[in-house]
Amino acid sequence: MSLKSLPPDLALRPATNADCRAVTDLIVGILARYGLSPDHTTTDIDLTDLVGFYHKAGGCFDVLVEQGSERIIGTVGLHPMDARSVELRKMYLDTAFCGRGLGRFLLEHALAEARRREFQRVVLETATVLKEALQLYRSAGFQPCEAMHPAAKRCDMTMELLLA
Repeated sequence: MSLKSLPPDLALRPATNADCRAVTDLIVGILARYGLSPDHTTTDIDLTDLVGFYHKAGGCFDVLVEQGSERIIGTVGLHPMDARSVELRKMYLDTAFCGRGLGRFLLEHALAEARRREFQRVVLETATVLKEALQLYRSAGFQPCEAMHPAAKRCDMTMELLLA
């Protein structure tokens, strides 16, 4: 699925703080399926202020929604780390929509946005139990790298992609 082929029943739009509750519910539900817990004091503190954490910091946070109902089925964020590096954060997709290329769509969207913003490196933290996500990241060229937050409870793997 390319960026141009998003199904007509879905739309991608910038998140607002009015989306915080629905985004949190989606992410917490997906984490629970993998036996992972949210941490609203550290790793997931960004979910209380998407605009402030992402948009005002020079990044972005987008949601994939069903047209008509506006139900959020996917999320992806970019948070600047420094002038050349950006962190890919909170890339989640409702499991009912998996297998349709939408995860790849979200990743391609984020990478295109990182390039547009002239970042040279994309870094992400993930959990090895998220096997489908790891496969997607590896297929896009991400490689393991040194941990950014070694004390993080949920994320036990850090990966990076150098952008051309």
